[in-house]
Amino acid sequence: MRSLPLSARVTRKVRGYLGKVRRLARSLSERYAHPDDTWAAAQLTPREARVYLGMDARDREHACRVARHLLRDHPGAAPEVVAAALLHDCGKSIRPYRVAERVLVGLVPNRLARLLPFGPLAVRAYHPELGAELLARAGARPRVARLVARHHHAVGDPEAALLHHYDDLE
Repeated sequence: MRSLPLSARVTRKVRGYLGKVRRLARSLSERYAHPDDTWAAAQLTPREARVYLGMDARDREHACRVARHLLRDHPGAAPEVVAAALLHDCGKSIRPYRVAERVLVGLVPNRLARLLPFGPLAVRAYHPELGAELLARAGARPRVARLVARHHHAVGDPEAALLHHYDDLE
């Protein structure tokens, strides 16, 4: 597999960071979040829906946008991929963030957060693995938990790479 040209990689990174800035601005208050919980729950099993509803409203809104953008471009996406898009950040729900933490953690790249694994940075760094464990304990579909675990480390997994791509854009 050939890697993308430098200009395409830079463009993708810039778009990703612009998306993070937009998401950060929306994340300052939960009252600004308007997730489509009815639509999302229809895409999930009842056990997965309980995990989804345990997420912060801002993370649920982000998850709905990720899933809808994925479906816009890939209308035939497998139901498990759509469910994973809705649940990809569920690991963050194990520790609520204060507003300042949400802002600061959102600005720290995941690779750096893994080098500083304490408090909110640890949750940020390891939320894929934490989310997969949460989903497995809740009785979610194994493929959904696997995709959630790999959405930031998607090498060799095209479905997880798809989630990572739409998460970065959003």
